[in-house]
Parts: sequence; C-alpha cells; structure tokens
Amino acid sequence: MTARAAAVLLTTMPVRRVPSVRPPRWLARAVATPMDARTMSRVIGRLEGVAPGWRTTTLAAIAAETGRDPFRVLVGCLLSLRTRDETTAGAAARLFALADTPRTLGALPAETIERAIFPVGFYRTKARVLRAVCEHLLTRFGGAVPSDLDALLTLPGVGRKTANLVVTTGFGLPGICVDTHVHRISNRLGFVRTRNPEQTEWALRAKLPRRHWIGINDLLVAFGQTICQPLSPRCSTCPVARSCRRLGVRTSR
Repeated sequence: MTARAAAVLLTTMPVRRVPSVRPPRWLARAVATPMDARTMSRVIGRLEGVAPGWRTTTLAAIAAETGRDPFRVLVGCLLSLRTRDETTAGAAARLFALADTPRTLGALPAETIERAIFPVGFYRTKARVLRAVCEHLLTRFGGAVPSDLDALLTLPGVGRKTANLVVTTGFGLPGICVDTHVHRISNRLGFVRTRNPEQTEWALRAKLPRRHWIGINDLLVAFGQTICQPLSPRCSTCPVARSCRRLGVRTSR
C-alpha cells in the first residue's frame, strides 16, 4: 500500500471514541459530606499549630534521623505493621545498627534479622519479607527504592499504605497515606463518608487540597494517638472540637 493510499484509508476510517472514565458512584456520596475543603484546611491549620507538642511518630522520626532515606523509611513501614510505635522504634534502631542498605540487609541471615526486630508483630514473617524486598530491589531496581507507587506495590509485603508512605515520607512526592487513624478521623470530622481506608484514600484525593496530601498522615496519626483516640476521644481538650461533627462518637472525655 502506498503512503497516499494509506493516508486516504486513515481519513475514511470511522473514529472509535474512547469512553470517558467516570468515578464510581460511591465516590460522589463519599465526598458529599457536611465539612467542605475550606473548613478542613482550617482544621489542619489548627492541628499543625499544636502538633509540635505531641509525640513524634516513629516513621516521622526515622525519616528525620535518616535524611528521608527511602530504604530505611520502607523498612520502618514494614516493621510498623500491626506493631506499636515504641516497639517499632527499638526494632528499627537495632536493625539499622546491623545493616541499612538493601545489599547489607539482604546478606543477613533471617535468624539475625528476627533477633534484631523481636518483639515486633509477626517478626519471623517480617524477616523473610525484608530479605525478599532487598532481593527485589537489587535484581529489579538496581539497589534503589523506586519512587513510583505502582512499582512499590510490586514489592513483597508492600500495600497501598506502605507505598504511599514511602512516596510521601521518603521522596516528598504527592500522595495520601491512609491508615486506621486517617480513615477514622476523616470520617469522624465529617469530611468524608467511607467504609474502608482504600475508599478514604480516593475520597481524600478527590476532595482534600493537594497542599495537605503529604503531611496528612503524620498529622492525623499523631492527633489520633494523642487526642482523637478510637474509644472515648478527648473531645474536651480537642483544638478542633467546634468544627468536628463527632460522627460515630458515643462516649468522650
């Protein structure tokens, strides 16, 4: 076929329209809530004003102490799953004293890692996961932690929470990490109406001003640990009590 004939054929072919991607129906309901984005920005501003007096989260401390090293942030995230902050902090410190790169950590026997991170939850499983992550980083990513969310999700043991934390805390890139604190507080305030953390992430991406994305996790985790606790939150001393809808709160202090 000549170039002229091909051009004529292309101009006569019917255009196939690609259907536009519509957001799921639940998302529209999730963001149609009493608190708007402007009010949420004011809430975040008030919380940021008092946050320096709260205890720093372990992951924030790891990021600060390591110069936001993505690998150590990733390891800290994996250690923190189903583990209290103070336990994670000690385990991370002991492990990083032995190895703090994919190559050196991947070379440690699983038993050595287990002893270093005990008593974090599921410490034997986490030791195997850490070795597997190091192997993937070395063989697939040249020993570096990828900054792409989808690439991070291909690593063993890495879910959306961990991947988003690495993107935001390790690389300083836009993302929203949603854990139980962020999910609970966003719904309690009346900013979103969602059933699980994954829905909350997408609702916040749709409604929360982008300038708040990176810091929202660390802020609400510290807030949730200090004041807005799951059971009987300290509403009498809450700096944003006047703006909060207190949805789902049955008892408070």
